[in-house]
Amino acid sequence: MTQTLKTKVLIIGAGTGGYVAGIRCGQLGLDTVLVDGGDGLGGTCLNVGCIPSKAIIHAAGKFETVAKAAGGGTLGITAAKPAIDLKQTVAWKDGIVRKLNAGVAALLKKAKVKVIKGWAAFEDAKTCMVKTEDGDIRITAEHVILATGSEPVELPFLPFGGDVISSTEALSLSEVPKKLVVVGGGYIGLELGIAYRKLGAEVAIVEMADRILPLYDKALTDPVAKWLEKHGVELHLGARAGGFGDGKLSITTKDGEPLQLEADKVLVTVGRRPRTQGWGLENMGVAMAGPFVKIDDRCATSMKNVWAVGDLTGEPMLAHKGSAQGEVVAEIVAGHDRVFDPTTIAAVCFTEPEIVSAGLGPSDVEGRDDVITAVFPFAAIGRALAIEAGEDGGFVRVIASKADHRLLGIQAVGQHVSELSNSFAQMLEMGGVLEDVAGTIHVHPTLGEAFHEASLRALGHAIHI
Repeated sequence: MTQTLKTKVLIIGAGTGGYVAGIRCGQLGLDTVLVDGGDGLGGTCLNVGCIPSKAIIHAAGKFETVAKAAGGGTLGITAAKPAIDLKQTVAWKDGIVRKLNAGVAALLKKAKVKVIKGWAAFEDAKTCMVKTEDGDIRITAEHVILATGSEPVELPFLPFGGDVISSTEALSLSEVPKKLVVVGGGYIGLELGIAYRKLGAEVAIVEMADRILPLYDKALTDPVAKWLEKHGVELHLGARAGGFGDGKLSITTKDGEPLQLEADKVLVTVGRRPRTQGWGLENMGVAMAGPFVKIDDRCATSMKNVWAVGDLTGEPMLAHKGSAQGEVVAEIVAGHDRVFDPTTIAAVCFTEPEIVSAGLGPSDVEGRDDVITAVFPFAAIGRALAIEAGEDGGFVRVIASKADHRLLGIQAVGQHVSELSNSFAQMLEMGGVLEDVAGTIHVHPTLGEAFHEASLRALGHAIHI
């Protein structure tokens, strides 16, 4: 027997966009149902993406530190050669995920959001059937928020299965592969490739573009390329992957030569695509923008009272963008006057070293004579040297308007620079000028002093260089 349910707000997808929208709807007193049919509460980010990958990256960094101490010592510290039981590491990671899952569940319960575990299929824009373990539920809603997220892109000649894995499987391996080949030199492939290299795997990266992380400028990616070279990671740039069989991946090199790479596992990370199939989007009558659902600055689709947030709506596919959109939509549904119009959405690569980019980059201002660009190296920052973070070519760069000194873009590369991303975004969002950064007394000794010094340098009077 089919149950029926009517609600003010129906949210499809429990990722960072959907569950945040749910909590905010609940806080605003809206009757809300959240349908979770994917990875679990928290979505890709919490279950098989951002959080677990950073946990594995952290464990890999710890392992590398001990391995350095065993290989001749570091900072006067010596240790025995380390070993890793990846099953235990993955179990620890899973424990973090479970704790966060429970936290999200508790927050939704507190906000009085009804969570239904099941897969939704829309019959029209405001009605969907949800298949659950306890039977079918037909839900009708005044407002629908689509937050179905994204999924890894599969290559037709390298289908997922067996030893060909996506990032999801890479985060739950039972042992470190002896030889790992990563297809795709973007941030996901490099983050995981670097982590597994630190854990002792031999790693090769195959990338179609002529350099790694092609969305970032060369100055930002050079320190990462140097790390890869120093640690014996094989790079095949301008190369195309082919089929995999008998423990070997066929590739075509930049020069058109065929080559076979030995691989215990092939990790395919050639991008993500919006999850638009299998839940009745085609029955909803919403306009599309290429593969994405088209939205305006209120996250409204072309269908009245149908909203969309997160990866489903286009680049950048970042968890924090989805969360911010989810809050905006909840407030609009509750009658508040809101738009989604950020000055910037900062992006971070958790590579070695880390990369941050917010606002305009060098390619965006190329050829313009109305901007100032200044760079300050971490090698001149005491804190960076004291934590072995200043010798990898890392720096902070500011780009500002020559006329009024308004900050237009801020980038950094170096160890731990992900923690600077929020101050970069904050300055840009507030319309800060170089004098605002220069006039803020930055704590010593911290990595953030490089932001201060880069701004001083742009004004023509850096102190420590």
